[in-house]
Amino acid sequence: MKLIEARGIAHHFDYPLFNDINLTLEPHDSIAIVGVSGSGKSTLLHILSTLLRPDHGSVQMLGKPVDSLDNRRLVQLRRDALGIIFQSHYLFKGFSGMENLEVASILSGEPVDEALLKRLKIDQVIGQKVTELSGGQQQRVSIARVLTKKPSIIFADEPTGNLDAETADEVMALFEDYISAHQAGLVLVTHESSLAMRCKYVYKLENQRLVPLK
Repeated sequence: MKLIEARGIAHHFDYPLFNDINLTLEPHDSIAIVGVSGSGKSTLLHILSTLLRPDHGSVQMLGKPVDSLDNRRLVQLRRDALGIIFQSHYLFKGFSGMENLEVASILSGEPVDEALLKRLKIDQVIGQKVTELSGGQQQRVSIARVLTKKPSIIFADEPTGNLDAETADEVMALFEDYISAHQAGLVLVTHESSLAMRCKYVYKLENQRLVPLK
């Protein structure tokens, strides 16, 4: 079963962003979307991840037409199957890092994975308050929180923007291993061409079209 099948997607704000976007994500696949700032990469990611409805076109996710889902089932889909990582971490600031993960664990019924914390190099600081962590540590906690849910699809919008190059490579390797082990898929928006080219498919959003690069 396809994880995502988007057909004829179009959207605009004060000006047209893109038209007739077609995209398919299969299990174990990774897709990177690159392009200049303002080209609509994040907007397209928001549409694919159900956070925004397109002006035209349709998105099927895990075999279900997104347009046909009421709010309750849409929330359930996001909670159970989708993991969304933004450049801003959106952690609960009054909580510790571990408490943030425990919220995800309670909602998903999945345990917090100590090996994941070690791989992200946050196992020694996870008990600290979010406000005591560096920006890079907060981002890694955010990534751990999403992966704790065991999502079927990871949507990542500049997820390594606050990380150094070595850590960014390690996070990308973590994503690769995760989608390989869990029948999952990855949609990545990034300005980092080296990270983008590690994905199975790479597209550039330009002139309102999605142009395949790889």
